[in-house]
Amino acid sequence: MNFHIDTSRRALLGAIAGGLALTVGSVAAKAEEVITAATAFPRQLAFTQSFLGFVELVNERGAGVVRIDYRGGPEAIPQNQQMDATARGVIDMHYGPASFHLGRMPEADAFVGSTVTAMEARENGGFDIMKEAFAEKLGVELLAHIDSGVQFYVYTIEEPTLTPDGDLDLSGRTLRSQPIYNAFFESLGAVPVSVPVPDVYTGLERNTFDGAGWPIIGIQDLSWDRFLKYRVDPGFYNTDLVVVMNPDSWAELGDEAKEIVRQAAIDYEQISYDAFQKQIAETNASVQEAGQTVIALEGEAADRYLDAAYDSAWERMRAAGTERYDVLREKYYTR
Repeated sequence: MNFHIDTSRRALLGAIAGGLALTVGSVAAKAEEVITAATAFPRQLAFTQSFLGFVELVNERGAGVVRIDYRGGPEAIPQNQQMDATARGVIDMHYGPASFHLGRMPEADAFVGSTVTAMEARENGGFDIMKEAFAEKLGVELLAHIDSGVQFYVYTIEEPTLTPDGDLDLSGRTLRSQPIYNAFFESLGAVPVSVPVPDVYTGLERNTFDGAGWPIIGIQDLSWDRFLKYRVDPGFYNTDLVVVMNPDSWAELGDEAKEIVRQAAIDYEQISYDAFQKQIAETNASVQEAGQTVIALEGEAADRYLDAAYDSAWERMRAAGTERYDVLREKYYTR
């Protein structure tokens, strides 16, 4: 009888052990939560490389808990579909310019027309207001405004004209543009044309246009500096690159995973800012050494130039209509 009791106990213990093994195995399999991500730009561009630095930071800190799985850039999901794909849950995370979505979220111009860093906007409450706008207008969870502090410039193939008062006069010149530049370029007399980034090099090569608006970062990565021999200073605007997530994907993350991603997002705003300030200085020296000439506006002419640039962004937001205009201007604009 003892034999039969022992056998039964062994069978019972075996069944319990097997069940525990299945449970533990199941928990282990689910332990590392995976976030799928896509970027608006191709992998080789400096901004995408910066986002991959954020991915690496999360994956290092979240080893065994949470991991970001980078699926690619526009070749994986078309650029103009990525935000909606994130809102619908096709992918969990997206990195790209907020200004791509000005039509639905005019508040994006707060990033464009910002004169404060992302860190300062978190501190003064501006970031929380932007989180509300992203959730309401685009249906996504705003995690970070990374790569801030990178300004934009006007570049030309031929030397630009200055008026007797020292103002920039681009009358009749055709500049590669995008919506955030259009009103500003027109105020300078230029004719803005919309050309996708991959087609700009060919356009410059064929003299399709006379110049372009672009940040100092990436100008060499794209080889545009081969044609754009003049840069107008000072720089204007601010990069508006954001990391967002599908709200359900964010809510479903475990508390530990969520905290790892949240803190990495906060930390990477500073990390990316510092890294790009260094890269800006290096690129500035490199392009000038390669023959690019800087045309620096001075004094009141520089002030008029910057006022025209920033006013165009804030006026666009005001005209589009948002109840957040006044508070966002207070938080993001200090000129």
